[in-house]
Amino acid sequence: MSTTFDVERIRKDFPILSRELPGGRPLIYLDSGNSSQKPVQVIEAMREHMAAHYGNVGRALHVLGSESTEAYEGARDKVAAFIGAPSRDEVVFTKNASEALNLVAYCFGNPVCTDERFAMGPGDEIVITEMEHHSNIVPWQLLAQRTGATLRWFPVTDDGRLDLSGLDEIVTERTKIVSIVHQSNVLGTVNPVAPVLARAREVGALMMLDASQSVPHQKVDVAALGVDFVAFTGHKMVGPSGIGVLWGRRELLEAMPPFLGGGEMIEAVWMDRSTYAPVPHKFEAGTPPIVEAVGLGAAVDYLTAVGMDAIREHELELTAYALGALKEIDGLRLIGPSDLADRGGTISFTLPDIHPHDVGQILDDVFGIAVRVGHHCARPLHLRFGIPATTRVSLYLYNTTAEIDALVRGLHHVKKVFG
Repeated sequence: MSTTFDVERIRKDFPILSRELPGGRPLIYLDSGNSSQKPVQVIEAMREHMAAHYGNVGRALHVLGSESTEAYEGARDKVAAFIGAPSRDEVVFTKNASEALNLVAYCFGNPVCTDERFAMGPGDEIVITEMEHHSNIVPWQLLAQRTGATLRWFPVTDDGRLDLSGLDEIVTERTKIVSIVHQSNVLGTVNPVAPVLARAREVGALMMLDASQSVPHQKVDVAALGVDFVAFTGHKMVGPSGIGVLWGRRELLEAMPPFLGGGEMIEAVWMDRSTYAPVPHKFEAGTPPIVEAVGLGAAVDYLTAVGMDAIREHELELTAYALGALKEIDGLRLIGPSDLADRGGTISFTLPDIHPHDVGQILDDVFGIAVRVGHHCARPLHLRFGIPATTRVSLYLYNTTAEIDALVRGLHHVKKVFG
């Protein structure tokens, strides 16, 4: 491993990694693509805020209200800097990436929105990909049903790459929005943004990225990417659940109608009408996830201190090691790229005549190895490969080659059990 990346020191920051499971098994956590574990720095930041500073935000002039508001908005500043947002006001806090994606989808075809870029009706088209998480499929299906628009998608190649050979035929003058995953939660593939964005710009379409699997693992600069919207979530980036982020270009956010109505998102209210607060608060109705925002800010601090480039390098080394080690398993079928080019540390596979649920159960019961099994909220992708489910290993900054060796031993055992 990299001599500058001290994974053993990092592991000490994550209390759960030292846990002993029933039967004396050490925990081997290889499921960070599902949800990452939390360092003590995040846990303590949230505990400290609840214990000593908690109050509602934006609603009180007392000390606790001021301290909470400062912490909540301070977290927004940290997230904006972390993703290279041109303005902190372009960072909207949501409860997760799914809500962020739904928020944008809700604005299209909404009669309240008079901006032509969000007009949507019969004859208009929405473009996604075959490798999307359900969170970036279902909102667009609902939009198509609501407006009569047509949903289209890029196919996936046999080696798990996005097939852009029909780019000009799929993204056309009828396309209003292109929304694609930045890094696949099943394949590990990191998708090329530039050619898709260039075509979207050529036809006047907007573009969104689901970056839930990329923001935690590599440096993501929204300004450099040049897209219009980016969604991601806190719990996959060593932060808490219950908070996500929508980044959007300010002029677009200002043109979009509110997604939810209630307190804090208003400017003034009469019985027959309301005016709305400026962005981002226009989209943050009600009491927000205050303590979760504090935790997300602490997570950003933690990842920044470790260094996103160092995390990326560590994960690539782990991924290369894992891809090589898994070749030892006879019959193992890798679902996704077999090399490191444009891929992250998510590795999905099948074993012949053994259901992934059985694989996951034995790995957990015998070896204390936590992996994810199923279709990983990406059923259309599994259908494309003709399989009902996969076993998924997802690596992060706290994983080691020794844990991959344990996985390989575990898979050999699984094959013997079903031998």
